[in-house]
Amino acid sequence: MKFEAQQIAQKLGGVVEGDPKAEVYKLCKIEEGEKGGLSFLANPKYTHYIYQTQASIVIVNKDFVAEQPVHTTLIRVNNAYMAFAQLLSMYNDIQQNKGGISQLAFIHPSARIGENCYIGEFAYIGENVVIGDNSKIYPQTYLGDNAQIGKNTTLFAGVKVYCNNMIGNNCILHSGAVIGADGFGFAPKAEGGYDKIAQIGNVIIEDNVEIGANTCIDRATLGSTIVHKGVKLDNLCQIAHNVVVGENTAMASQSGVAGSSKIGKNCIMAGQVGIVGHIEVGDNVTIAAQSGVTKAVQSNSIMLGSPALPIDKMRKIYVYERKLEEMAKRIADLEKKINDK
Repeated sequence: MKFEAQQIAQKLGGVVEGDPKAEVYKLCKIEEGEKGGLSFLANPKYTHYIYQTQASIVIVNKDFVAEQPVHTTLIRVNNAYMAFAQLLSMYNDIQQNKGGISQLAFIHPSARIGENCYIGEFAYIGENVVIGDNSKIYPQTYLGDNAQIGKNTTLFAGVKVYCNNMIGNNCILHSGAVIGADGFGFAPKAEGGYDKIAQIGNVIIEDNVEIGANTCIDRATLGSTIVHKGVKLDNLCQIAHNVVVGENTAMASQSGVAGSSKIGKNCIMAGQVGIVGHIEVGDNVTIAAQSGVTKAVQSNSIMLGSPALPIDKMRKIYVYERKLEEMAKRIADLEKKINDK
């Protein structure tokens, strides 16, 4: 689809400077601008690119002052960064504006499908599944018996939702996410080996949650594994059985939470964080990358290291660690002096 500068300016509440009929059909970085491309300038470090970019239209702040001739059409707005973010959202909505139910999808007669839903090729919708209005189920997605999907929720290709699990409104699950696989429950046998413990609970994902590609959330042994509203999980995260993740907590890639732990509200977990089972992490906690949390954490803490400690204490330990070689030499010298007496 093509858009003219004047159309874009009207959407953004901006003012055109240049050709109001300049057309664009793609988005691009200002340093990689091409004819037909739309870009933006918000960071002053990139200002020099505006004098050489080939982008047909560039969004700039209203107070931008050109120091050289500009050969592209400008759209002046109050906040170029936010305006471009708004366009990205609009562009994404256009790309994902899927509709209709494919004849190649399997939908059990007992399933209830809301209005204006999209169900792609080779999707499987099991018995008594409920899908809310305006939701999108992309190709090769599996929804097991009694699964419930809320309104305006998107499950991208290859998402697997086991039976009896519940996903709320306005959620996004990216490709390969698995919701409701068995929790890791095994009882050691006296003679060796393990007996599998049946996992008969489910997973409840509340509203406005986004789950990255290949992230796994295990069903509870009993009761529910719960991901509260507003949670954001990156790719390749692991949420074990009976875990509770509090509202608006964000977890970066390759992080994992072991069984029955509870994570509070508004927490931030950086990449490759590990949390042991059966502990509680309070609200507003930040955990630095590659930290290993082995004990309960109080609210409003910043944790670092493995085992994780409050950041002030861990920074002191890192200082001491750098001096270990020197300290070891000093101790050896002192021991030698004592032994020589």
